Amino acid sequence: MSPSFFEIIQLSDGDYALRRVDDDSAPLVRIAFSEEAREIMDGRDLAVAKAMIAAGIEAVGNIAHDIDWEDEDLETFEARPAYTLH
Repeated sequence: MSPSFFEIIQLSDGDYALRRVDDDSAPLVRIAFSEEAREIMDGRDLAVAKAMIAAGIEAVGNIAHDIDWEDEDLETFEARPAYTLH
């Protein structure tokens, strides 16, 4: 399998997205900031989006080694309610 290259783009609605360079389908990650958040960031929203994506990639790399993905585990997965983490 050839390596994938990714890019961060700004969408027409102002959101940021992470996608494969050679793929125009739906982005892998999409980040949307409210107008209030954009005002607080004072033009630094791209830098914040980059930092958020980098942190997400790092977190996935850290936890991927700790998870034993067995097919039987996926069959017994139960949906849980979403929580806001701070």
